[in-house]
Amino acid sequence: MTTVYTNIKELFQIRDASIKRVIGSQMKECPSIKNAFIKIKDGVIEDFGIMSDLVVVENQDQIVDVQNTIVTPGYVDSHTHLVFAATREKEFEDRINGLTYEQIAARGGGILNSAARLQNMSEDELYEQALIRLKEVVKTGTTSIEIKSGYGLSMEGELKMLRVIKRLKETELSPGVFMSIKATFLGAHAVPLNYKDNKQGYVDFIIAEMLPKVASENLADYIDVFCEKNYFSVSQMVQILEAGAKYGLKAKVHVNQFNALGAIEKAVEHNAISVDHLEVLEDEDLISLSNSNTIATALPSCSFFLGLDYTPVHDLMDKDIAVALASDYNPGSTPSGNLNFVFSLACIKMKMTPQQAFNALTINAAAAVELDESVGSITKGKRADLLFFKNIDDLAGIPYNFGTSQIDKVMISGTFM
Repeated sequence: MTTVYTNIKELFQIRDASIKRVIGSQMKECPSIKNAFIKIKDGVIEDFGIMSDLVVVENQDQIVDVQNTIVTPGYVDSHTHLVFAATREKEFEDRINGLTYEQIAARGGGILNSAARLQNMSEDELYEQALIRLKEVVKTGTTSIEIKSGYGLSMEGELKMLRVIKRLKETELSPGVFMSIKATFLGAHAVPLNYKDNKQGYVDFIIAEMLPKVASENLADYIDVFCEKNYFSVSQMVQILEAGAKYGLKAKVHVNQFNALGAIEKAVEHNAISVDHLEVLEDEDLISLSNSNTIATALPSCSFFLGLDYTPVHDLMDKDIAVALASDYNPGSTPSGNLNFVFSLACIKMKMTPQQAFNALTINAAAAVELDESVGSITKGKRADLLFFKNIDDLAGIPYNFGTSQIDKVMISGTFM
């Protein structure tokens, strides 16, 4: 049976299958059809168009009238740390009282705090908590997601996290419905205390011991490194990326959050799918990205929560660099996976137009996790991951209502969640 949703007020982000990402001036456009229909069969978009072109097949098409509803593809969150053991409210207070992110980390807080708490949590408990968070972000419109490890910082802890992510991939959110989830191995998120005076020793351990185990269990799609002062150097990032590539793990890396160290050039040389954060950018970074297929991913809710500068996305777009937006959902610097709020921040704080921001949350975000063949736009043959909005007149109504979600229904693979 084919289900036909009719009388759609406006159907946004309609694309030909040949369009995999958008750059530069293309990001200002978000093609749409008013007074539209969309046909869904077996969880896939079969057809769409204006109502006057609709041909109904009797006894085969089920008609659902969604008058006054705006329909879009679902959001793709291409950078999250959704699996974690506990929240970090005390550090939130510490920052209010004047401590910086770096100062909190230096005294054992931050990532090391999360790692310590994770060691004592069972895999089952970690999975149950993560599943609750996953269902929460689905309610706010995320229909595909990337999830990183990085709070284990030990063989046992990292494998525990990655096994939880694998279980989430295999979890039915509704009968027969699975969410598209990509897993990233981020063993190099911070230096564990037992390697405090031997950072290179920990890098060697990741390469020689962790990576073979991660690969043997097929637990990751990507490899990541937090390349930053007091964390991992550019040369150490390169060592880890090259080791990961031998196991078929592509690079998605944390770079330029606090300092520009030359990491972007090296990440591009190693064919990184995306470079993420980018709050600090130099001209050389823009040149490297403009000559590549690497996607630049901004994380505005992290800047909001930590009081950092926002990624200069207009500098990136002016250089025809594909820009994506993601939540960075994690317990320390971004305790929210709500991409509606990310959408609002992009417009309000980064001065992106609603069209630019929406492209960054859908088609470009899908490309940042190599899901552009299946999600990210309204395209025949793509999965029917859709958002149904009521009480808004156009795309700008989503970020305008920054305090509330205007989503009426979320669909994954043709099924309402």
